[in-house]
Amino acid sequence: MTILTNGNDVSVLVDGLDHPEGVAWGQDGFAYAGGEAGQIYRIDIELGQAVQFAQAPNGFILGMAIDADNNIYACDTGSHSVLRITQGGAVSTYSRGASDAPFHFPNYPAFDSQGNLFVASSGDWNASNGRVFKVRAGGEAEIWSDELADFPNGLCMGPDENHLYVAMSLNPPRVIRINIQGDGGPGEIETVANLPQTVPDGLAFDTNGNLYISCYRPDRIYRLSPTGNLEVLAEDYEGTLIAAPTNIAFCGPDRDILVSANLGRWHLTRYEAGVRGMRLHHPRVG
Repeated sequence: MTILTNGNDVSVLVDGLDHPEGVAWGQDGFAYAGGEAGQIYRIDIELGQAVQFAQAPNGFILGMAIDADNNIYACDTGSHSVLRITQGGAVSTYSRGASDAPFHFPNYPAFDSQGNLFVASSGDWNASNGRVFKVRAGGEAEIWSDELADFPNGLCMGPDENHLYVAMSLNPPRVIRINIQGDGGPGEIETVANLPQTVPDGLAFDTNGNLYISCYRPDRIYRLSPTGNLEVLAEDYEGTLIAAPTNIAFCGPDRDILVSANLGRWHLTRYEAGVRGMRLHHPRVG
């Protein structure tokens, strides 16, 4: 595979954001991103324009998921909670975790088709106190898995919804998948990719079953084939156009534009990957 090159296959989608970490595609035809001071941006990808339409009072917005009504569910490290942001800009707390186990550094949320929101609570760096929570529709949360202690980061439901994929940033850095049992609980854990000397962060599937992995360090995007072949899709040794890429999402009406947020800069990056992204779950939560 030819590595995508800066300025041709890799370009700035939109600039002027505040160190964005989260990015998501809504069913309303807009992309959404967050800022490190609590900003929530709505992005017209055709015009390359971003407008802030909401403000989380405690900031810092990390990963995002979107429901059928285009409400945004965003991880907020300032309040250690998942916030719900309406299209009108109203911000409320959706979940703080379980009553006896609150979130600690909630990092990324992902919906299943039933409206359950899986949340990676990363914990402290190198402290092995991370967890994955399951928040049922309405906000009631429980610890889903406490085996993923070493900074669980980006999440992604598998193509068949039988597995939850998790980017593990530490000890060792890798991507794992957890079998989702018939009762909805966690089952067998399997490593699908080892990524030494990296910090994997975001995950996204295309319709061919390839898994895309963004790395906070180094400035790189990988593509993992269904047969386990791991390739570099794009990288930037200068760290300018691709700059600490965190979350990734397939955007556009045909989901054919791969986009990364860049925590190290002020823009979202566009990648001409030549594929369509897997359709995510946008359930009606109520």
